[in-house]
Amino acid sequence: MAYKIPLFDLNFDKEEENAIIDTLRSKWISIGPKCEEFENKFAEALVIKYSLATANCTVALHLAVKLIGIEPDDEVIVPSLTFAATVNCVTYAGGIPVFADIKGLNDLTISPEDIRDKITSKTRAIIVMHYGGFACDMDSIMKIAKEFNLYVIEDACHAPLSQYKGKKLGTIGDIGCFSFFSNKNMSTGEGGMLVTNNENYYKRAKLLRSHGMTSMSYQRATGHATKYDVVEIGYNYRIDDIRASIGLAQLKKLPEDLNKRAVIRKRYLEGLKSLKKIILPFENNTEFVSNYIMPIILVDSDEEKREQVRDKLHLAGIQSSMHYPAAHLYSSYEKKLDELPVTEYVSNCEITLPMFSKLTLDQTDYIISELKNILK
Repeated sequence: MAYKIPLFDLNFDKEEENAIIDTLRSKWISIGPKCEEFENKFAEALVIKYSLATANCTVALHLAVKLIGIEPDDEVIVPSLTFAATVNCVTYAGGIPVFADIKGLNDLTISPEDIRDKITSKTRAIIVMHYGGFACDMDSIMKIAKEFNLYVIEDACHAPLSQYKGKKLGTIGDIGCFSFFSNKNMSTGEGGMLVTNNENYYKRAKLLRSHGMTSMSYQRATGHATKYDVVEIGYNYRIDDIRASIGLAQLKKLPEDLNKRAVIRKRYLEGLKSLKKIILPFENNTEFVSNYIMPIILVDSDEEKREQVRDKLHLAGIQSSMHYPAAHLYSSYEKKLDELPVTEYVSNCEITLPMFSKLTLDQTDYIISELKNILK
């Protein structure tokens, strides 16, 4: 059905159209100058040394795992309340994902206490995911990482320009990874970014992104050279200049987009705070946040009751979703010993309400009103 209010809407207009047309007219559409410009501007926005555009965030995460040297049977502590890519990237390298619970119903990020409890002699790294753009407890996590000599990868797919104590998310750990999938704050259809302050990581990632080749086709096309070497077995993880040009247009719009989302979230919080049948995660957050999604948690609920509420929202013309199925319960990862009660409750009882910069306050009020009627 065509929803009265969709879950998400693209923040696209003539700027993206013109960016694509300009790139097409340049007659260079694969990875080239637009990609390099996108990387430089993204690094500037995050105040970080190195930024490398990739085909998507999943491959950025895979490169990150490769860069820190994860090998077969190495353990990496990961959240379960996340998209599958956060976990899959560990298995790509032959590593073993070890699932940690979240902090609570008010904070859906990975628990530092459970991270500490899951550390063994095989643990090599921690992957955090900044849920909805809200920061994990990075002080505690970095302290644990230092104590046990562990690497930290930030899955910041939800969090472009989100902050933690004055630092941009994705720039605190060893490596950060971002997503530009079609429903993200910044969208290029498919696309991702790996960021780091480590020059060696950056140089190796750049090699691995394109088959381990010592030069790219754009560099060779600008001169007479045709020779190159393959110094390491790499991948085709490149983004193209068409998507990079869209990324440049989206990056330019991002601050205004996030400011509008902040106004919408404030309206949600004001309208829903009196409802006793829901919890508003991160209600007391004071950091600048990307507000990728608007999650609520039903109280004293279960998956069946959650779906009944979503069905009624559906009938009211309001699209909703849920973030996420618990990854440790996927068929590919299910382990009977894993007990993550808070993650499992949220996975069964969370509802994601519409959130995008074009959402009007009248539409937000309509969603609040319908939700209140449903939960009476």
